Amino acid sequence: MLRLFYSAISQVNSIQRLLGESSWGVKGPETPSQASPYHLFSNADEVARFRASLLSWYDQAKRDLPWRRRAAGETDPDRRAYSVWVSEIMLQQTQVATVIGYYTRWMQKWPALQDLAGASLEEVNQLWAGLGYYSRGRRLQEGARKVVEELGGHMPRTADMLQKLLPGVGRYTAGAIASIAFGQVTGVVDGNVTRVLCRVRAIGADLGSPLVTQHLWRLAQQLVDPARPGDFNQAAMELGATVCTPRGPLCPECPVRGFCQAQKRVTKEQAVTSQRLLGSPEQETLDVEECAPQRAGLCPLCLPPSEPWRQDLGVANFPRQPARKAPREQRAAVCILQQPGSETSRFLLVQRPSSGLLAGLWEFPSVPAEGTESVQRQALVKALRSWVVGPLPLKSLRCLGEVVHIFSHIRQTYVVYSLALEEPTQGQPPSGARWVSRAEFQAAAVPTAMKKVHQLFEGQPSGRRKASKSPQDPATSGPGPGRQHRQLTLSAFFKSAAAP
Repeated sequence: MLRLFYSAISQVNSIQRLLGESSWGVKGPETPSQASPYHLFSNADEVARFRASLLSWYDQAKRDLPWRRRAAGETDPDRRAYSVWVSEIMLQQTQVATVIGYYTRWMQKWPALQDLAGASLEEVNQLWAGLGYYSRGRRLQEGARKVVEELGGHMPRTADMLQKLLPGVGRYTAGAIASIAFGQVTGVVDGNVTRVLCRVRAIGADLGSPLVTQHLWRLAQQLVDPARPGDFNQAAMELGATVCTPRGPLCPECPVRGFCQAQKRVTKEQAVTSQRLLGSPEQETLDVEECAPQRAGLCPLCLPPSEPWRQDLGVANFPRQPARKAPREQRAAVCILQQPGSETSRFLLVQRPSSGLLAGLWEFPSVPAEGTESVQRQALVKALRSWVVGPLPLKSLRCLGEVVHIFSHIRQTYVVYSLALEEPTQGQPPSGARWVSRAEFQAAAVPTAMKKVHQLFEGQPSGRRKASKSPQDPATSGPGPGRQHRQLTLSAFFKSAAAP
């Protein structure tokens, strides 16, 4: 067995020398000392056939997406790179269907780097509102200004320089821009590519392991087509997005099914199951390639022994997803404060800090929802008094219910209150605050969470209605949410304002 194992190591080193790569030496616990040929492509001919199969499928099946059309039709390399950059940043953690509209509006407003560099952060946030992960838009603008002011308006031409010089551009994004816009022969690894490679080469180890990360990038670099690097990378991503999906993969439609070790493993497991049912010896009919080191428990890339094969998952046994950390719970009390107007009421918005979650966006006044409801109300009233000059009709402060919004790492619950001023405020609000009409609110740089809060206020079916049963604080509240009360909508507000 050991003789076979070391023979396999020798084959790996020979293949890597053939492909112009150095052998994997023993470099400590963060790099694999060996990789079985089972997890590699065996020779240059197999790599060439894989490339041809994938690209032929992509030419026929690729989706018609606006960033692809724009990049293909743009002759100026800087504008082409900019168009790819915007799309790649928007597509991070966001579905294609959602991005299409945002991308189209963005490129209509800022078709070139110079246009974005001259925009204000408020404009960027306003257009980005609802897309999530708002720091992405801010970094795009920072990067555009850097290119214009420090790099003479020319985008860096290589993945290394893109990653080094542009804020918010990591290894994957840099490789995507460099290969698609500039034709650099560099591979990329995103979520879709990871899934394809893990199934094609039966990689079942922890995706968070540096061993797995390094191996996936080596495979991507080995496979990328030198004649069409941008198309190849897009083809690999397209395959993962449309065919080799996380659940319910369309294996019969896969153009590289014949190269897929996961599919071969499925065939093997099905044969084993059939043999067991028939009572036949397993060794007589099974002739499927396996990972020799795994038999000795030595392979760092295979499914771990603690993760047995699940027949119901099929090829989706690869990759095994790490357990997600539960988002932390946060609560905030938020108030929709209105003042009457001659034609329509207005709402008070305050701007969030310039760093951190939802940086620079506008929201209704809020405070952390800590302690009892009485404590929450007092804290909310104190915050409102810092933004509004004049008396607050605190008997009208009403609790409307709760809205839950999930951020990537936070489960945020908003306890929603409303308060209507009896008369318009005088003078301008302090810096960092403004009064907006209903139409201005919809067009402002307001996060999705605040639009959910506003929908609850308007009585639309969004959020989770939950009447409070906490005792009321007579100093800060009128009829409490435990009693019957009607939700104060804009129309109700005008009716009450018009009453004698």
